[in-house]
Amino acid sequence: MRSMLNNAVNCTSDDLAKEQPVIRRQARPGWVAIDFAELWRYRELVVFYAVRDIRVRYKQTLLGVAWAVLQPVLTMLVFSIFFGTLARVPSDGIPYPIFSYCGLVPWQLFAYALTQSSNRIVEDAGVITKVYFPRLIVPLASVIAGLVDFSIAFAVLMAMMFYYGIPLSITILTLPLFTLIGLVAALAVGLWLSALNVRYRDVRYTIPFLAQFWLFVTPVAYSSSLVPAKWQALYAINPMVGVVNGFRWALLGKTCPNPMVSVSLAATAVLLIGGLYYFRRMEKSFADII
Repeated sequence: MRSMLNNAVNCTSDDLAKEQPVIRRQARPGWVAIDFAELWRYRELVVFYAVRDIRVRYKQTLLGVAWAVLQPVLTMLVFSIFFGTLARVPSDGIPYPIFSYCGLVPWQLFAYALTQSSNRIVEDAGVITKVYFPRLIVPLASVIAGLVDFSIAFAVLMAMMFYYGIPLSITILTLPLFTLIGLVAALAVGLWLSALNVRYRDVRYTIPFLAQFWLFVTPVAYSSSLVPAKWQALYAINPMVGVVNGFRWALLGKTCPNPMVSVSLAATAVLLIGGLYYFRRMEKSFADII
């Protein structure tokens, strides 16, 4: 009887081994194209990581999702006092609180997505060194998770526009496009920084400074019309210039920022292609040096 059981176990093990092929993955030198089919197969993991990031963000917090409102609102109040009232910075004929908050909503999405995507690879080192999955999923999910805060802050913006009596126009239909450009820009820069952060751990300390500096070179607290015309094309290399200007145009109906949006879109494309190349080149060594 014992020998029969052993034979049955052996047969079962052999059958399972035949049914479950062993997949060996080996890093290939040079550029490796992105396997979009593989990313699609792991789409549930993207959702899992995004939901996890949202839960971690508000877990054991006193105010919870109120932080999604407090951060841009308090920043808007500071800008309104110092830039709008004291410095009297022009706001293109728009009430300054609306002007600044309309710029802060896409900016907060970009800053959050940039910071999270840049640090998440290192924070998930325990998983990355043990399990294979497309590493691109980690920064991608971090970027998507920022849409929750964005939606809450955007609802407040709609309430403010109603209070100030600012009507919506047909241009609001272009708003998803500018939101997508902001997300892609955050992902593009996040890919560069996340790969660098694995190799050089002091990169994480430069990210808050980079975000703060980037805020003041983006027309959030001031209008891009203050930039001299001869420098505006160079200024628009900053991807968030086109995003913020486009966001204001879509909601407030001011001058269409076509030239700046085109330059910002081209800069975003270059950053994304370069970021994907560098990330794919470095990810084969993530598990070894992380």
